[in-house]
Amino acid sequence: MRLGRCICDPKKPCPCDLLRERDVCLCAGERLEAPPGPVRLTRMVESAGCASKIDQASLKRLLSGLSYAADPRVLVGVPAGDDAGVFLLQDGLALVQTVDVFTPCVDDPYLFGQVAAANSLSDIYAMGGRPLTALSVVGFPLGTAPDDVLQNVLRGGLDKMAEAGVSVIGGHSIKDPEIKAGFAVTGLIDPDAIVTNAGVRPGDVLILTKPLGTGIIAFAAQMDRAPDGAVETAAASMCALNKAAADLMLESGAHACTDVTGFGLAGHLSEMARASGVDVEVAWDDLPLLPGVLDCVAQGLLSGGVERNRDSSGDSVECGDGVQPGMVDVCLDPQTSGGLLMAVAPEAAEELVERLRAAGAADAAVIGRAQGPGSGRILLTTRGRRPIPAEPERRSRTGRDLAAGSQRENDPMEEDEARECCAGDGHEELAGGAATARAQFGQFLAAANAPGALDAYTKQIVAIALAVLSKCEPCVKAHVRKARQMGISQAEIEEAAWMAIAFGGSPTMMFYDRLKEK
Repeated sequence: MRLGRCICDPKKPCPCDLLRERDVCLCAGERLEAPPGPVRLTRMVESAGCASKIDQASLKRLLSGLSYAADPRVLVGVPAGDDAGVFLLQDGLALVQTVDVFTPCVDDPYLFGQVAAANSLSDIYAMGGRPLTALSVVGFPLGTAPDDVLQNVLRGGLDKMAEAGVSVIGGHSIKDPEIKAGFAVTGLIDPDAIVTNAGVRPGDVLILTKPLGTGIIAFAAQMDRAPDGAVETAAASMCALNKAAADLMLESGAHACTDVTGFGLAGHLSEMARASGVDVEVAWDDLPLLPGVLDCVAQGLLSGGVERNRDSSGDSVECGDGVQPGMVDVCLDPQTSGGLLMAVAPEAAEELVERLRAAGAADAAVIGRAQGPGSGRILLTTRGRRPIPAEPERRSRTGRDLAAGSQRENDPMEEDEARECCAGDGHEELAGGAATARAQFGQFLAAANAPGALDAYTKQIVAIALAVLSKCEPCVKAHVRKARQMGISQAEIEEAAWMAIAFGGSPTMMFYDRLKEK
């Protein structure tokens, strides 16, 4: 208080609002009581699972220009861009190491801990290593979530590591507004039997051991729109270890392998193909998918991770005849604890798939093959057997009417004092039965305005037209403001208004013109 600033957050004054209102000082070690009841972990984070990672293009940009000390004992290092690093200990023996941390992709803390452990182990398995020890890494919002949440996350991770025969020998924790968990894993590997992502040969068959769609299902679950049973199936897939698949990969003499995680199938496969100097072909109809994924794509339930991956690796995908945009979206979907992607000789592929399925990887499938020498291009083809049902129209977010931005200054419909419209909550509370009726009506309005068969973008345009037609000035101001925040152009706003004028006639036109002139 003598400093006049909070010693935990110097941007805030002292005494802070929390100390004044609740007599609690977090700086002094006092704690808030965590809210009672179950906690939905995915509601506490912006991006779920591996979608929270930095995208491939940004990561390459950030790492560019860095130099690494030359050491002949480093057999696989950062420049290789592989799943894990390999360090030679002695002839015939090397260390293989990795680290992985991300936000919750499921709501159950114990399941999240299991997924975090399985995901961290996959990098070791993908290179043909044997994991031995692990260190846990966690971020946790003390006071926001109950203590038992972190305990159960750690318990889930410990149990999954024990299942893999890995000893957790320590860890590190930080306070973080978002929950995060993962592990740094160390194992052993034969230097002469390292499976990298750079060994694909022309003619090799590509095999994927787990279904795609974990990012799509996790995002749908955050919005309470995941199909029945989809979350449970996705969680079971993410919790499954890639240990047996890795053992069979080594026995089959696979030429290359990577695990499919945050960069999506397209990102990891293009990197694999580029490092190997080949182009590849992938058959959409043969890709294993989680139940409910196609329905989610048809509704446009795609996280921002898909767009980030599109910016990073979308240019590497060439679409064959009949390929729909949603098919590419699935290939760009960031996966959490995904399967192993292997390149094997054609004569070994059929037997390997059979053995993988018998070992528990029930969705293992041949998804394509490597073509001749190339630059890492992916040709996505379809036989038309699995279309995206009723796929929504894709709007381009490029080429917006940027000139309209200069016209928005001092626009009366952009004023901060614009009141909420009748679909909002800006009215004063009423007493008695009227207050109850109003609250119930507000719930109805919220449900009517929520995205459904019409997406949020379309509903906002419809709302503008209806607000103009009803000649509700605060409604028009509120919906125009929200529309501009969503990136809806001035031309689209004008067109919606003129649709209303077409139905309402001259009085509606006079209302809208007068409103614009204010």
